[in-house]
Amino acid sequence: MAPSKPRVRFAPSPTGYLHIGGARTALFNYLYARRYGGTFILRMEDTDQERSTPESVKAILDGLNWLGLDWDEGPGKEGAYGPYFQTQRLDTYRAHADQLISEGKAFRCYCTREEIALRREVADKENRAYRYEGTCYGLTAPPAGKKLEDAVIRFRMPTGDGEVSYDDKVLGVITKPYSDLDDWVMMRADGIPLYNYGCVIDDHLMDITLVARGQEHINSTFPQLMLYKALGWTPPAFAHLPLILGPDREKLSKRKHPEADVMLHARTGIMPEALLNFVVRLGWGHGNDEVISREQMVEWFDFDGVGSTSGVWNPEKLQWLNQQWFKLLPPALVAERLVPFLEARGFQARGDARLEPLVVALRERSRTLDEMANTASIYFRTGVTLDEKAAAKHLGADSLGLLRQAREKLEALPAWTVEPLDGVVKAVSEAASVGMGKVAQPLRVAITGNTTSPGIGETLLLVGREEALRRIDAALARGG
Repeated sequence: MAPSKPRVRFAPSPTGYLHIGGARTALFNYLYARRYGGTFILRMEDTDQERSTPESVKAILDGLNWLGLDWDEGPGKEGAYGPYFQTQRLDTYRAHADQLISEGKAFRCYCTREEIALRREVADKENRAYRYEGTCYGLTAPPAGKKLEDAVIRFRMPTGDGEVSYDDKVLGVITKPYSDLDDWVMMRADGIPLYNYGCVIDDHLMDITLVARGQEHINSTFPQLMLYKALGWTPPAFAHLPLILGPDREKLSKRKHPEADVMLHARTGIMPEALLNFVVRLGWGHGNDEVISREQMVEWFDFDGVGSTSGVWNPEKLQWLNQQWFKLLPPALVAERLVPFLEARGFQARGDARLEPLVVALRERSRTLDEMANTASIYFRTGVTLDEKAAAKHLGADSLGLLRQAREKLEALPAWTVEPLDGVVKAVSEAASVGMGKVAQPLRVAITGNTTSPGIGETLLLVGREEALRRIDAALARGG
C-alpha cells in the first residue's frame, strides 16, 4: 500500500566531500519522496566541531545540485521545521535532555574519559564486554572535585529482561536484547548532542516518517528506538541500505578510494544522468533494466526492490552508461557540457557551430567528456602531428598523387558540407580506378594525423575548409 505523503531526509555530516554512499542515500530518499508526493529534507548534522566546515557544507550542496537532487526543505529552503543545521538547535536538545533527567530516564555522568578507558581495559583483560556500571546513578549533585559543567548526559537503559525489535523495510525483523545495550552518552558536557540522540529529536520534530540510511547504522537503531519509547514518541519506519564496495571489494571509503568523491566524476567527464543511473543500481534493481532515466526511477522505485547484498563499484560499467547517455541526451546539452573540457585545453569553443555535429560524430567512440574533448581537440587546433606509422603507410608517392587531386577538387567546392565532400573522394577514386579507402585514408591521415576518425566527409566538415586545406598542404610538402 502506498504511503501517504512521506517525509524523508538526507542528513550528512559536513566533514568533507559528498560521498557516493551518501549520494545513493540521498537518491533513494529523493525517489521515494517524489514517487509518493512526499517531502525530501536536507539536514546538516554539523556537530563534529573539529571537522565540520563551511567548505564541506558547500561541497555537499554542490554535489547534490550537480546530481539534480533538489530538496524541498533545508539550507536555502527554510521551512516550518527548521533550522536545518544541528548546531542551530542546541536549545532543543538541552530541553529534551532535561525532561528525560527529570523523569529518571537519563542522568548526569561525571566519569571522565580516562576513568572509562581504564574500566574498559579491565573488562578487556577479563574477556568481557564493557558496560557502564551505574557509577553516577542517583547523584543529585556533582561528586567531590567535579563540577556540573563537567557532566555528560547518559540515557538510562531499563533494567531486567527485555528486547527491542523493529521490522526493517530491507532486512526484515531485527531484534536485540536489553542486555546488549549500554547506558549510552546522549550529550557531551559542552551541550553537543551525539548522533543517536540528536537525530531522534530532529527526526521526530521534523515529522520524518521513514529513515533510510546505510547498513552501518543498524546497531544505532536500537538505542534510538529506546529513546523514542522513553519520550513516548512513535518511531519512523527504517530501511537500511546495503554497503557499496570498491573495486577491491572493500567498503568504499574516502581514504582508499578516490572514486568515492561524487565531484571527481564531474571533473573527469561523467555526466550526472549516468552517475545517478549507475548509483541507483548499486543495491536496487528493476528487472533487467540497465539504462534507467530519472523519470523511470521515480516511477519504479520502492524499498521492496532494495537488496541486502553489497554493490560493487565497476568503473567500466559506469563509463558504458555514460556512453549510452551521450546518445540519449540532446546533442546540444552534451555540447554545452563539453565546452569546459575544451576550454581546459585552451580552445575557445563556446558558441562554435561545430560543437553539436562533433558530439554526434564522436559519441559512439567516447566514454567520458574528457575523452571526447581529447579527440575533439584535433578539430580545434591549428595544424596536426602525424603518426609516423600512419604516414608511412598512407602518404607514400602513389597516395600523394591522389591527395593532390583531392585537394584541387576540395578547394573548388562551392559548399563545404558532407555530401559534396564525400563526393570528392568518390570522384577521385573512380577516376583513378581505386577503392574509396585509397583516397579517404590519405586524407584522414593528413587531416587528423592518424587513421581513426568519423566518416571522411564529417571529418573534413568539422576541421573546416581553410584548416583542412592547410593540413593537406603540409602533408604534401612533407612528401616532397
